[in-house]
Amino acid sequence: MSTIPSLAVLGDVVAAYQAGTAGDAEAAKSCCAVVYGIDLVGLFLGESYHPGGVELTRRLAELLALEADHHVLDVASGVGTTAVLLAAERRACVVGIDLGAAQVARAATRATAAGVADRVRFEVGDAERLPFDDGTFDVLVSECAFCTFPDKPTAAREAARVLRPGGRLGLTDVWLHPDRLEPDLSNIAGRIACIADARPIPEVRALLEAAGLRVDHVERHDDVLAATVELVATRLRALRLLDLPLLRSFDLRRAIDITRSVGDVVARGDAGYLALVATKP
Repeated sequence: MSTIPSLAVLGDVVAAYQAGTAGDAEAAKSCCAVVYGIDLVGLFLGESYHPGGVELTRRLAELLALEADHHVLDVASGVGTTAVLLAAERRACVVGIDLGAAQVARAATRATAAGVADRVRFEVGDAERLPFDDGTFDVLVSECAFCTFPDKPTAAREAARVLRPGGRLGLTDVWLHPDRLEPDLSNIAGRIACIADARPIPEVRALLEAAGLRVDHVERHDDVLAATVELVATRLRALRLLDLPLLRSFDLRRAIDITRSVGDVVARGDAGYLALVATKP
């Protein structure tokens, strides 16, 4: 998907969300899918599109004791960084699903370029309605995505459903004390920034346990979120100074303000980043 059509679609989706012409949950998911399908997003977030990058993905694979030929589902797989890494370095067999058709296409291209197209495939799919039979996967991973799912209890139940008994769930994600969030981040911009609907760590645990999973391990990586916010802020300021014609339809000043607000929340210790592993008994 080219960048300019993506920007036009994004404007329509955001307008629909703000006007309430679409259901809030579906509009929120559509906005996130469109935003992360824009090529320029990679300039802001880096290759992995999530805090911690490939090093945190490797840490998650270690925590999961991921082995060759494990069948893995990567939920909200984006442009395929995590899935391709697990297929290449761990020799896992991976299926990636994402709401964005543009991301799915780019992920498939990435898998082919990495020489792992025989071990990983991508398709369009919704975390709240996983298109797989019960007990299909040994492992399910999701990086910086659970915080964006509007119906988290359903997403948790779906994750548990498609895991086999003894299967493991691995998340890396934003956590937040929501009662300390500024009002200007409690909207669609905050959702796209992966913070508006993030939950506290105890609530994340409770959601997974209510879905029938046993949380085995949680560790905090708050520093990687702070580093990502600073990276995004620096790149947004640089792009604003460049004044590229392609970016004039973006409100870069507003994006910088939002990023600054997110940075303040993280600096206060009211938000951070976690890695979590759970098991289906």
